[in-house]
Amino acid sequence: MGEPARSTLLVLASTYPRWREDPEPGFVHELCRRLVDRFDVIALVPDAPGADPSGDLDGVEVVRFRYAPRRWQTLVNHGGIVGNLRHHKWKWLLVPGFVMCQYLAAMRLIRNRRVDVIHAHWLIPQGLIAWRLKRIASIPYVVTSHGGDLYGLQGAWLTKLKQKVAGVSSAMTVVSTAMQAETQAKGLMPAKLAVLPMGVDLRERFVVDSNVERAENELLFVGRLVAKKGLPALLKAMPIVLDARPGSVLTIAGFGPEESGLRALVHQWGIEKHVKFLGAMPQDRLPELYRRAAVFVAPFIRDASGDQEGLPVVLMEAIGCGCPVVVGNVAGIRDLLGDAAEEVCVDPTDTHALAASILAVLDHPEQALHQAKKIRETVAKRIDWGPIADGYARIIEGCVEEALKGDS
Repeated sequence: MGEPARSTLLVLASTYPRWREDPEPGFVHELCRRLVDRFDVIALVPDAPGADPSGDLDGVEVVRFRYAPRRWQTLVNHGGIVGNLRHHKWKWLLVPGFVMCQYLAAMRLIRNRRVDVIHAHWLIPQGLIAWRLKRIASIPYVVTSHGGDLYGLQGAWLTKLKQKVAGVSSAMTVVSTAMQAETQAKGLMPAKLAVLPMGVDLRERFVVDSNVERAENELLFVGRLVAKKGLPALLKAMPIVLDARPGSVLTIAGFGPEESGLRALVHQWGIEKHVKFLGAMPQDRLPELYRRAAVFVAPFIRDASGDQEGLPVVLMEAIGCGCPVVVGNVAGIRDLLGDAAEEVCVDPTDTHALAASILAVLDHPEQALHQAKKIRETVAKRIDWGPIADGYARIIEGCVEEALKGDS
């Protein structure tokens, strides 16, 4: 007898690499490519200006759907859907087309291909699409919330939609225990709820390089330029840091809708000579930034809409490269840092406390590096892609097995 047929996994996502080493977050693809040894993986993701055509990427069959004239396909990138909608109200006009076109593209795939299970990243809109597909085609689905969809999309009717998506799912995952509590508080009741973060490549890419000498006074920020990242708080603290260490420089690697406002703050506080905006950085350039910086500052906050980080990948990457960190004390961070959170977390809205935490690292680099080494050793088992991908594979396989039992 031959080997049993592999199950086909359809992944629904919005944020996805447009090309190899795209500066946009690549965690969905990183998970997908680690599942191809167990599933035939199809990733149904939005097209974008300049994106590669549909095709194979690391063994994943990437299918890109169009939802508007190509030059207008700007709902997802450079800030994420929520950030783009907040800063560009006209982009609400793109939302119906986006949802409908991803749904119709999924229907075409299901008609032409055997699909055994769906993994929907984000409750809305991908979870809604998966819910509809289950009603029509009886395909089980797993839904993963990454934070913004749970915290940031507020309102009674949106909560009801989230409850519906979670309740019909075969399983739901969230990336931190804080999100698990938020899921339950909002009345989302999936059949199974698991805490399983995204992973980081701690074996090849985000590793310590003892041959790279760290700068004495370089602060580093990496991430989208959106409100929940807390960059205004860091810029406000910079004059205090500069009073104590005049040679300090803040390097900002990222892009997003807040950039013009952030540049205005840099000018307002007269720190133009000490802040460098690098813009979008390819993924393969990030390790050298993490290895060079004296301290990685992630001043995360809960923004005015209620949105906040789930479990930020850039923080995990910096830790992987052995970089000392100062982190905004938002819910979920302690899942990653454990007891070390007491030493590296700070309320970034307290400007003097944030500046003091940064200066403590700059003034005592050997102590900070020793602490960074301990943190890496502690978190490695929690965030390396190996066990993370295995965990997702088991959940997805369990959904397939339960569906087969239900059919028998």
